[in-house]
Amino acid sequence: MDKTILELKGIVKSFPGVLALDGIDFELKSGEVHAICGENGAGKSTLMKVVCGVHKPDRGTMQVNGQEARYENPLEAYHSGVAIIFQETSLFEEMTVLDNLFLGHEIMKKAGPVQVLDYPAMAERAQEIFGRLNVRIDLTSPIRRLGMAQKQMVEIAKALTFNANIIIFDEPTASLTEREVKALFGIIRGLKEEGLGIVYISHRLEEIFEICDRVTVIRDGKHISTHPVSEINKDILVADMVGRKMDAYYPKVDTQTGEAVLEVSHLYDDGFLEDISFTLYRGEILGFAGLAGSGRTELAKCLCGLSRRLAGTVRMNGRELDIHRYQDAKKEGIVYVSEDRGKYGLITDMSVEQNITLPQLENFVKRWNLLDKSLEDRIGEKYIREIDIKAPDADFLVTNLSGGNQQKVSVSKALALTPAILILDEPTRGVDVNAKAEIMKIMSDLTKQGLTIIMISSELPELIGMCDRIYVMKDGYIGGCFERAEATQEKILNVALEASKQDRRAEEANE
Repeated sequence: MDKTILELKGIVKSFPGVLALDGIDFELKSGEVHAICGENGAGKSTLMKVVCGVHKPDRGTMQVNGQEARYENPLEAYHSGVAIIFQETSLFEEMTVLDNLFLGHEIMKKAGPVQVLDYPAMAERAQEIFGRLNVRIDLTSPIRRLGMAQKQMVEIAKALTFNANIIIFDEPTASLTEREVKALFGIIRGLKEEGLGIVYISHRLEEIFEICDRVTVIRDGKHISTHPVSEINKDILVADMVGRKMDAYYPKVDTQTGEAVLEVSHLYDDGFLEDISFTLYRGEILGFAGLAGSGRTELAKCLCGLSRRLAGTVRMNGRELDIHRYQDAKKEGIVYVSEDRGKYGLITDMSVEQNITLPQLENFVKRWNLLDKSLEDRIGEKYIREIDIKAPDADFLVTNLSGGNQQKVSVSKALALTPAILILDEPTRGVDVNAKAEIMKIMSDLTKQGLTIIMISSELPELIGMCDRIYVMKDGYIGGCFERAEATQEKILNVALEASKQDRRAEEANE
C-alpha cells in the first residue's frame, strides 16, 4: 500500500494544430483512488490514452510498477497490468461474457497433438473473479443482453483476468442509475482495499468527494494542481478547473410566466406512460425528475411524435394537436434535443454549420435546387456567435469539438428552427462544470426572450436551481409536482422512490 505504481513526468502530446498535453506530471499510488478533473478538452482522456498505448507521447517518461514503460497498443498495456474502462464499453455484443473476458489471452490446454481452449479453466477463473466483485453474471449470456452496469462489471472482470493493478475509469457513471452507481462504488472500494490503484475521471464533482483520495486538475493540457480531497471543497476545485471563481452554478433568471401554452391531458403511450396530465406556461422552465426508466424520455418522445400516443389530448395555445411524427411537432414549434447527442443529435463528421442547418435544409435551397450557401453561412455564424460555440470557424468538424461545445451545437440546431417549446433531455450530460453553467445561462436567456422549456435531468441540483416547477415521474406516471420555492432533493427522491405501479395495484386489490 501507498507505493507509487504509476508515474508520469513531462508528458507532451500534440495533434495537428493542437497541443493536447503540455508537460503533464501525474502519480498514482497503490490502494488509492486518484481523480483527474478538468473541462472538456483539457486533456484528461488524452493523457489516459497515452498511458494505455492508444496514443504515443511526443516527449516524457512513464513508469509502471517501478519499470519504465511505453506501450504500442492497449493489449500490451493490459498484459502489463494497466486497464482502461471507457464510458462506452469495448465488448463484443454478440459474444458471450466468458469469451469477452479472455479474448486475446485465452487459457489453452493440450488435446493430443493440438492446443484447444480450456473452457472449464476459464469459467473457474471467471467465477473466482466475479466472486471477488460480489457480482453474479451468466457467463454464457451474450453481451447484448446485459444492462450498462453489468457490462461495466464485465469490463472490470476482464481487467482482473490480466491481473491488472491499475484500472482507469473514464466517466463510469454517465449511464448508470443511482443504485448502480452505489454498487460500482462498492466494487471500487473493494479493489482499493486489495491494493489496486484506481484513476477516476468524472465531471460529477460530488462523486469525487465521495470516492476519491486525491484529485489532480488539468487545464488546457497543463497540470494545475494535486490536492488530497479532504483538504479542498467544490469552489476550490472548480476555480482550478476553469481558472476563475464561479459566480453562479445555476444562473436562473426569474421571469414572468404567461398563459398556458401546452396542456396535456390523460396521455397514454404504446405500453408504458399512464394517465399523464400537466400544463406548461409560456416563458417557464418546467422540470421532469425521476430515476432512470421512470418515463421522462418516453414522455418527451411521445409529445414529439417519436413514439405512438394511444390516448389523451395535447393542446397548444388552446388548439388540439394531431402529431403523428416528429415533422408534425417541428411544424407546431415543438423541438426535441436528445439525451444522446452522438447517436441522435449530431453528425459528428460534418461541420458545425452543416449540423445547425441540416434539419431545415429545404429553407436554404434557391432557384434550380441550388444551395444558398451565403444564407447558410449567416445562420451558422449567427448561432456560433450567440451560443458562444468555441470553434475556429463554421466549417470546423463537430467531432473535433469538446463535449460541451458539441452540446451547444445540438442546442443551436434546435434553436435555428425557431421553436416555441424546446424540450431538453439531459442537456448537460457529459459536459464539464463551466460548460454546464454556460448552457444554463443560455436557457435563462432564452426564457427571457419568451421561449418555453421542458428540462429533463437526472441532476437534481440542476432542476432545483433552474426550474420554475418540477414534476416527478415514477414508473410511467407522474407522482408529484413541486414549486421552485418548495423543491428539495429529499422531497423529490421520496416521490421518485415511492411504491411502483405493481405495488400500488396489489395494495388496491387487497383493499
